[in-house]
Amino acid sequence: MYTYDQSYSSGLNTMNQAANTAAGMGIWVIISLVIAVIGGIIVYFLFFKPDKDMPNKFLTWLKDFFNFHKMLVEDMLKVIYIVLAIFITLASFSLIAVNFVSFLLVLILGNLILRLMFEFSLINIMIWKNTTDINKRLKTSKKD
Repeated sequence: MYTYDQSYSSGLNTMNQAANTAAGMGIWVIISLVIAVIGGIIVYFLFFKPDKDMPNKFLTWLKDFFNFHKMLVEDMLKVIYIVLAIFITLASFSLIAVNFVSFLLVLILGNLILRLMFEFSLINIMIWKNTTDINKRLKTSKKD
């Protein structure tokens, strides 16, 4: 006599649902890729022409943003540095009860190492800014 196994049926339903979900995701990925390629081409021709002036401030900002004339990394690094410095300072106070020397080491060396890491990162950004500035000056001196 045959008995119906409900757990087997629910397992098949779960596999069917997973397959349908994966198929839907695959279709969406393909659609996303096509939209991204079309959008990328449109944005390129709208914002990457060097001689094209934008009609308003927002579009000028957007053009500078897409051309990487304004770097967001510098501001982000400064905020992240402040957050991490406060965290290291506050977290080091948890070590007072354990060992006063470890508290001082984490407080002083932790903040010092953090500062050095962020300074090296900002040095790269400063080199980029100075190089860009020199490049602009050379271009304007050639026009004169």
